[in-house]
Amino acid sequence: MFIRSLSKFALAALALVLSGCDGGVLDPKGHVGVQEKELIIIATVLMLLVVIPVIFMTLYFAWKYREGRDEVYMPKWAHSTKIESVVWTIPIIIIIILGTITWKTTHELDPYRPLEDADGKQLDHMVVEVVSLNWKWLFIYPEQGVATVNELVFPKDVPVQFKITSDSTMNSFFIPQLGSQIYSMAGMETKLHLIANHEGTYDGFSANYSGAGFTGMKFKAIATATDADFNSWVAKVKASGTPLNPQSYEVLAEESENNPVQYYSDVTDGLFHQIVMKYMQHYNDWGKGSNEHGEGMKHGEHHDAEASDMPKMQHSADHAAAHGEA
Repeated sequence: MFIRSLSKFALAALALVLSGCDGGVLDPKGHVGVQEKELIIIATVLMLLVVIPVIFMTLYFAWKYREGRDEVYMPKWAHSTKIESVVWTIPIIIIIILGTITWKTTHELDPYRPLEDADGKQLDHMVVEVVSLNWKWLFIYPEQGVATVNELVFPKDVPVQFKITSDSTMNSFFIPQLGSQIYSMAGMETKLHLIANHEGTYDGFSANYSGAGFTGMKFKAIATATDADFNSWVAKVKASGTPLNPQSYEVLAEESENNPVQYYSDVTDGLFHQIVMKYMQHYNDWGKGSNEHGEGMKHGEHHDAEASDMPKMQHSADHAAAHGEA
């Protein structure tokens, strides 16, 4: 009776645990997500080959050698070749297998690597430029000339290349059912290649804490059934949106929480590049020197200073050579 009740409890607990997989990494809807799920399961099973026997033997030995049992006491026992062989050989084999799988999948699932077909030929990708703002996501479609906030749409079975940056603090772009997450950082561009093989709407969010409005930094990733459905969506955005230019972008970039979906019917060319480079605009000023007051010198003044020092440097070199100095 007790065993039957225990089995029912275990079955209910298992069903409850598995119900939490719906919509997560263990419920993939794209090729990349499927590969990552398989990797998670394989790695978990390999580790359980050690964990489960250790738990079982811990409980067994605690029961077997409990107080009151007449077991043989061997205080001078210190070595067993059989036990040593088992506790070293099995973990080594598991580590070798895990290491091989990790090496292989690290290259195959590299987020920067474009997706390929069954013959190893690189597929054509649709490009989406992603900007994380405080606290919302901006998606720019350079090929379609539109942009959206907190809504990402693409056709199913079409690989997507995401070019990702941040306008402020670091965030993490993540659509669990489609695959890998990757960070967005100001002044940098990261890349991610994903594909959805099933029509549907998937949750996307930031997986990196970025301040007060972090919890509302979510978006919907929608995989349309056909290219025609995607084109219809693009037409709707063009018809109902407003232009996105440097001026309207500055307004959009202001902090806001739980931002609603917004459409932009037209996007200024090169806006994404401008966002990436906005913190790098003074980069070329580095190394131009400074005067005795710590003020930056003009480019011509820097080169004039270098030129005026060259005769002194040459004189010092000639002096050193004449006296046999290095």
